[in-house]
Amino acid sequence: MSNRVINFYAGPAALPLPALERAQREMLDFEGAGMSVMEISHRSKEYDAVHEEAISLVKELLNVPDNFRVLFLQGGGNLQFAMVPMNLLYGDRKADYLITGNWAEKAYKEAKIVAPDNVRAIGSTKDEDYCRLPDPDEYQVDPKAAYLHLCSNNTIYGTQWHEFPDAGNVPLVADMSSDFMWRPFDVRPFGLIYAGAQKNLGPSGLVVALIRDDMLEQCRTDLPSMLQYRIHADKNSLYNTPPTFSIYMLRNVLAHNKSIGGLAAIEATNLAKGELLYGCIDKYSGFYIPHVTNKAHRSVMNVDFKLPSKELDEKFVADAKKAGMVGLKGYRSLGGIRVSMYNATTLDHVKVLVDFMERFVAANG
Repeated sequence: MSNRVINFYAGPAALPLPALERAQREMLDFEGAGMSVMEISHRSKEYDAVHEEAISLVKELLNVPDNFRVLFLQGGGNLQFAMVPMNLLYGDRKADYLITGNWAEKAYKEAKIVAPDNVRAIGSTKDEDYCRLPDPDEYQVDPKAAYLHLCSNNTIYGTQWHEFPDAGNVPLVADMSSDFMWRPFDVRPFGLIYAGAQKNLGPSGLVVALIRDDMLEQCRTDLPSMLQYRIHADKNSLYNTPPTFSIYMLRNVLAHNKSIGGLAAIEATNLAKGELLYGCIDKYSGFYIPHVTNKAHRSVMNVDFKLPSKELDEKFVADAKKAGMVGLKGYRSLGGIRVSMYNATTLDHVKVLVDFMERFVAANG
């Protein structure tokens, strides 16, 4: 596989090579069925085994308690921005939102469309170009809120909640699309977690959601069927034809994660990658200028920095591509460089990048 590049794209993103190789082996004849998993009925016993294994692996890797349901949904995180308030905000029920980046802001705006008088933004760092997260003393959660919504990792701006807000008895609802399963964490304070698969979990087309039973019981039953969490839970995510290949690839990725030691081992590698890359940035902070100002808020999934000029930004991206590294151009609204190093990005990949950065600053600094 000498022609494979080092993939730093923010999403769809790199997948573990063993998960891809497993799909390659099984592509034309899955489990002796004489056809691809993409061709098998979602009601067949062959696919059902994949579906149940994927659910089981989500629960096992995250140590999910029995009072949570694992759902496989479609529509991406963007649909969840609306689906969450549609299900949970009715009557006088209200929700609080923390605005820490582009996707958190979009979630808030969608909620305002659904329930304009029942949603409030309680904390935001937009005026600072989202260079940090709100401090706990800068916001106050309504103790009567139905939920507190947050985005756990900000792909565009490079901030990440390493310690989740303490909302007391108010359930947390989180968009974890870009850092779900980067480490073990306690899911119990969360009423609902949703994550687009295309960062850490698999290919695009799938959303993995965890919903707590008490939260599920609060969901409306008078919405169109495809928009009801209750129906997807009752039907085990098989109300309609699910994205079977995306779920199959999720199974492959999670099985690989389990085989390498689970989330504790994955977290150790992710922290080592972050330490290595941020070490280089801090060493040459006058040349590699980080976007995030508070080091405690730095993401280990998405790292943003700029060089002294746009010309050097462009040269960095072009030279890196020649060296076999792709996906380093910053998001269009922020510019600069963005390094996305999800679980499938190895420590060796980051070492190659840092070696390149050392040579680049020596030649251009």
